[in-house]
Amino acid sequence: MKNRFSGQMPVRGYFLVEHRNKDGKLLGIYRVPNGVVDVGANHVLECEFHSGSQVLAWYIGLVDNSGYTGWATGDTMASHAGWTESTIYSATTRPQWTCGTAASRQITNASTVDFSINASGVLKGIFITSDSTKGGTTGTLWAVALFSSTVSVSNGDTLKVTYTISIP
Repeated sequence: MKNRFSGQMPVRGYFLVEHRNKDGKLLGIYRVPNGVVDVGANHVLECEFHSGSQVLAWYIGLVDNSGYTGWATGDTMASHAGWTESTIYSATTRPQWTCGTAASRQITNASTVDFSINASGVLKGIFITSDSTKGGTTGTLWAVALFSSTVSVSNGDTLKVTYTISIP
């Protein structure tokens, strides 16, 4: 008899981004799957199976297209040579991702995380980290996701982000 239980537990995540202009017109909806970096995966293992400290708040940041050459599973907030953070939004800190209770093998935020864009630029992707410092290089990087093509934003645009993590 074949074992029906594969023994694998792939963790998957994706960002759903609604892009609106200053007049509220929908410019695009982007579903962006993320890749979990090594320090993010190790953090989960440490917290659940060892004696690591739980992160009580997670924050979302934007990846700038300028100078982008790639992301790697070895990236950390202190060292990610292939990409830089875009800070062209009005908040003084990275916006917080506040998730609800896990159900049906997934967890997500009930209300969107909003970025009020205050300059023109081109975005390559999005990331999630444990530190709120806009442009900061500390904290635990959980995941990075790249748009299927670059996203041009203008002053007055809003990005409304929902992030979901699931274990299929």
